[in-house]
Amino acid sequence: MANLTSEQVESYLCSALGEPVKLRALVPLGRDPGNIKAYGYGTPVRIDYESRAGCRSVVLHTVSPGAFGHERMSDRARELIWERRAFNRLPKHVPSRDVGGFASDHRLVSLSSVEEFFLLTDYARGVEYACDLERIRDEGALVPADIPRSDALCDYLAEIHALHGPDPQLYFRRIRELVGANDCIMGLADSYPPDSGVEPAVLEEIEHLCVGWRWRLKRYPHRLRQVHGDFHPWNILFHGATEFTLLDRSRGEFGDPADDVTCLTLNYLFFSLQRSGRLDGNFEDLFLRFWDRYLDRTGDREMLEVAAPYCVFRALVMASPVWYPRLDDAVRTALVRFMLAVLSVERFDPRRVNQYCGV
Repeated sequence: MANLTSEQVESYLCSALGEPVKLRALVPLGRDPGNIKAYGYGTPVRIDYESRAGCRSVVLHTVSPGAFGHERMSDRARELIWERRAFNRLPKHVPSRDVGGFASDHRLVSLSSVEEFFLLTDYARGVEYACDLERIRDEGALVPADIPRSDALCDYLAEIHALHGPDPQLYFRRIRELVGANDCIMGLADSYPPDSGVEPAVLEEIEHLCVGWRWRLKRYPHRLRQVHGDFHPWNILFHGATEFTLLDRSRGEFGDPADDVTCLTLNYLFFSLQRSGRLDGNFEDLFLRFWDRYLDRTGDREMLEVAAPYCVFRALVMASPVWYPRLDDAVRTALVRFMLAVLSVERFDPRRVNQYCGV
């Protein structure tokens, strides 16, 4: 927590409560040494003040960085923002007065009136890389920019993945979220409607296998690296021969490099399945070239030991009738076979993709 001064707290209370106040005391609230609950997320501070209504006390709560989903500032903000209203909706619960934050100059800023949040970014010009893949799918031939663009994306990943992550606990969190988060494997499985053409028993089997992979991947916390987290062709805008800008980084700053590599390369498979029912031709060339180039540049052949559940995550998106309602049933079926197959082998082999797909 930022160091609190009487002046900062008094100024904040006047603003938040809408009346003049006089600060009387700031008292950290310690935990009883005999309390069996030894783990705490933050140190609350009792604020004693005087207003026209008399002497009052409120408590300022913070959330400390740590495991259990509190590693990121956004995690801690999410919890406090939720508590602002949830506390007041439960009978007999201590009421919440406000939610706020510490500014860079240590001022206390109220957020209580905020209904929703927004993000303001620069506007990026360019053409989605997906347009290149759609063209190759529909026309078959490559143009001169296709191989250099794929190489540029590969080299970019090799560069950003060189930065190690700060805390092995983040790796455990990322693989936990990979399997169980709302927008990852279990959430995607839940989104498949009953008439999706994918039997619930098959989705259940995929989930069970992924839980086993989660425990297997816990042996690899040293793999934590800087990642994009959603490196698919619709998040890549080319505005020159090989110049590009990325959109919508997701799910944290650090993770396993396999997330980014499988995200992009499985789109070569995805578009090839739509074109010919298998990975072949120019898509196969791009797919294998990317994998070979990445592994050669990084030396990260260990990635093949951990890639399977990341492949499944992306394949669940591609096979989803929610995301791709008009996808040919044969493509969806091949992707389901692919998922089951890669989860059942010890190492992912990019040269056996058609075998995994059963085509």
